[in-house]
Parts: sequence; C-alpha cells; structure tokens
Amino acid sequence: MYVVTGGAGFIGSNIVWALEQRGDSKIVVVDRMRSGDKWKNIAKRELFDVVHPDDLGEFLDRYGEAIKAVFHMGAISSTTETDADKIMDNNFRLTCDLWDWCSACGVPFIFASSAATYGGGESGFADDASIEKLAKLKPLNPYGWSKHLFDRRVARMMDRSEDKPPQWVGLKFFNVYGPNEYHKGSMQSVVSHVFPFAEKGEAASLFTSPHPDYEDGGQLRDFIYVGDCVDVMMWFLDHQDVSGLFNCGTGQARPFKDLAAAVYAALDHQVDIQYVPMPEHLRDKYQYYTQADMSKLRQAGYGAKFTSLEEGVRQYVQDFLSTDDKYR
Repeated sequence: MYVVTGGAGFIGSNIVWALEQRGDSKIVVVDRMRSGDKWKNIAKRELFDVVHPDDLGEFLDRYGEAIKAVFHMGAISSTTETDADKIMDNNFRLTCDLWDWCSACGVPFIFASSAATYGGGESGFADDASIEKLAKLKPLNPYGWSKHLFDRRVARMMDRSEDKPPQWVGLKFFNVYGPNEYHKGSMQSVVSHVFPFAEKGEAASLFTSPHPDYEDGGQLRDFIYVGDCVDVMMWFLDHQDVSGLFNCGTGQARPFKDLAAAVYAALDHQVDIQYVPMPEHLRDKYQYYTQADMSKLRQAGYGAKFTSLEEGVRQYVQDFLSTDDKYR
C-alpha cells in the first residue's frame, strides 16, 4: 500500500497515476476535495481509499504495517499566501509528524521541498543539505520559508544522528508544468495561462521586467515537465538505499518568452506576446533566475534524460490541453 498526501493535487495525482501504471493497486490518496473540480485529477484511478487529512493519523494507526512508502506532496503551495499560521500547520507541522511516524514504523518517506527555498538565488542553487549551507538561504515568502524550515530541521537531525526513516528523500521542485494543475487557479503554470490565448490566435500576456539585467519576458526559470518529476520519484522508490535532499529540475534555465513561444508552436500558431507591468506586491518577492544544479542527483545514479522545454510543452498542449479530456 502506498500513501500519497496531496494525492488529488497536481504532482500528487501524477504520482498516483505512475504508481497505478507500475501495477501498484493499493493506493491511498490523502487530500481535501473541496467543491471544485480537483476530484477529476483522480477520477480515472483505481484507489484503495481517499482519506481526509484530519483522519490521516487514525488511518496510519489502522494500516501502518501494510504501508510500503509515503509520498508527502500535501501543502499550501501558493507563493502569495500570507497566513503564516495556516502555512505552518500544513507545510511544517504535518511534515514533522509524518517524518516521526515513518521513522518509528520503518517506512520510506519521499517529501516535497521547493526551489522557493533558494530565495533570490544569491547563494546559488546547489542542493547542499549541510547545516551551514542551508543557513545561508533566504526564502522570499512564507511558503518557501516553511519548506526551508523543515529542510533545516532534517539537517540538524542528521547531524545529531537522530531517528530517521529507512529512506528519506526531499525534492526541491523547480517550475513544474503539466496535466492536472487546473485547480490551482492563478498558481497554474504559464503554459496553462498562455494556452487559451494561443489556441484562439490571440496575444498572451507576460510580465515586463523591472530588473535591469533581464529584458521583458527574459526572466529565467528552470522549467520541468511533471512526468520527469514523477520519473525521479519512481527511481527513488526503486533505489531505497539512496536518501537525501535533492534538486528536481532540468539543470537548464530558459526565459518565460521561450515557454510561451513553445505553446504557440505546439498549436502551429504565430507567436503573439504582449507585456504587462509586474504588480508592485510581487517585485520584492520575485525570482528572476533559477537553475537547478543537478549534479547531486546524477552522482546518486539517476541517468534518465530530462524532457526538453519544447517537447514537454508539446506533450502537454497536444496530449492534454487540446483534447476533450485534459486530465491524466
């Protein structure tokens, strides 16, 4: 049995799909469905159970001996969320509790960190999990800070040789895009935002750049297709001798205008981009450049190639966004 928290969310539902593809029939989703279309992310899956987060403790007590691994993707992932108490309860406290449970019960634990922990990137993007290196990072928002806080907690626990799961993997996801992100509203990827305009042959909007070192649409991010993220996690599931904190990106930064252009290309339409001012409230919290250092994952033995931006966008647009059923 595999437990996926946030299993009806973006990355979580893609993990559920991958586990099903492997023939793992007993899959448990832990999530809040609420009143939107989020349930459609898992509507095609064969599930053992769907558990509300408030009932997770009781579920673990009942089925603990049957659980092979916990994938912890559940979190408030909005970088604009300002309720720090809410973020701490969901992103930090629950992660601590699951770490402790997996340690006590001997269950592998794979959890989501974030590239938001790197802040503006002044200290680089190397996934060094040492106490000293982590202390230098300065996240720009409460979401990034909550993820960073847990990464630092793990570093201290490792330094003190405290109890840990038999395998633990924290993944610093960079800019992920792909199917099943539709419930995220304004936090969907730029691909999803650009698509409706590109499909109609209209102009899509990107932010201007207030930063003198970056032209409009030239802000750089490490964009990674969600399928690659899932492949990385399945690799860790098959290599339980490997633990640690790892980046999950492609290792190649690309400008937003390239991402938008790839959407138009996938539709065989002429590129049409207009630039709008970046909102004032984002300017001092904005990452102008991210690029994952992927050497640590490669040294651990992961050898698969990452999907190019153009191919990932093509798959997303043609296999999902342009179809009658856009859900994986």
